[in-house]
Amino acid sequence: MKLGARIFKTGIAIMVALYVAILAGLEPPMFAALAAMFAIQPSIYRSVQTILEQFQANILGAVLAVIFVLTFGHAPFVVGVVVVIAIAIIMRLKLEPSTIPLAIVTIIVIMESPSENFIEFAALRFVLIIIGVLSAFLVNLFFLPPRYETKLYLKIVNKSEQINQWITLFMRKDANHSALKKEITKINESMVKLENLYLLYKEERNYFAKNRYSKARKVVLFRQMIATTKKALFLLKNLERREYELYQMPDKLPTLIRLQLELLTAYHDRILLRYSGKVTHQANDEMVTEMQQGKEELTEYFLELYENQAVDREQWLHILPILTHIIEYEEKLQHLDHLVDTFFTYHQKENKVTIKEPEE
Repeated sequence: MKLGARIFKTGIAIMVALYVAILAGLEPPMFAALAAMFAIQPSIYRSVQTILEQFQANILGAVLAVIFVLTFGHAPFVVGVVVVIAIAIIMRLKLEPSTIPLAIVTIIVIMESPSENFIEFAALRFVLIIIGVLSAFLVNLFFLPPRYETKLYLKIVNKSEQINQWITLFMRKDANHSALKKEITKINESMVKLENLYLLYKEERNYFAKNRYSKARKVVLFRQMIATTKKALFLLKNLERREYELYQMPDKLPTLIRLQLELLTAYHDRILLRYSGKVTHQANDEMVTEMQQGKEELTEYFLELYENQAVDREQWLHILPILTHIIEYEEKLQHLDHLVDTFFTYHQKENKVTIKEPEE
């Protein structure tokens, strides 16, 4: 089992919160630990973004808890009502949903305080909650900062390789059909996670001006990498869905499609490797010319089949989406290649790619 940075940060935040509470002589320190656990965020930007909202939500929860305890007492029914009211107000104020669990913890911790010297106990427990929130914020800021660029790049490469391998196997008639369908479903699900990871990377801010332009270009690059990978996936889905119709066509057509896809998937791999520095140059003229000639031969032959009525019109229309996706896939690749080339051509000092290989 692999332990991520967030797990370690949660442990460190809890430890820091406990030490601070113990050194400050505040009891019981476990309330600070609970707050730290709920307050930890997946990124530095989200931690900065939500710290003020966490304070607002906790103050709201504390004020409601004190008012209702002084008015109606500590009954479980009252606690439940306060929680509902607090959630409704937080949603009305459009605060981050991640602040709700911590606000609920604050309410329960305060409303379960002893009746004697209630205000004093409530204030101390609120301070414990704030210690936990601040501990989580500081740990998130200074310990184990997330390397979303590395994670994102490696996941994009992994998904692209999987899709390209299945395309190659399919066109060579070596693919297991049930395994392919299951794999397409898995890749679909993983693409959603990949886009969520991209959002985390996109929202991370650079606080040094010299890195901002480089980060902005990388955001555009990664967006195009994902769009290109998704286009390859759409192409694979169409191939799998229209397999019967494809192999009812004259043998030359599947052969031309296979040859063109072999060129495009190799081109795709080359672009991704170039971004990480494993390939030093853009695709050579021979490779680009070969792809262009392959596209022309494929499209011309496909049109000839229709014009010469060599195949049924319905059959021809069933194959048309495959040709469309192949052409669009090539366009996506060319645009991605242009972006990578531009990235390494201009502002070279700022454009440092920080991809690190995963540890074994």
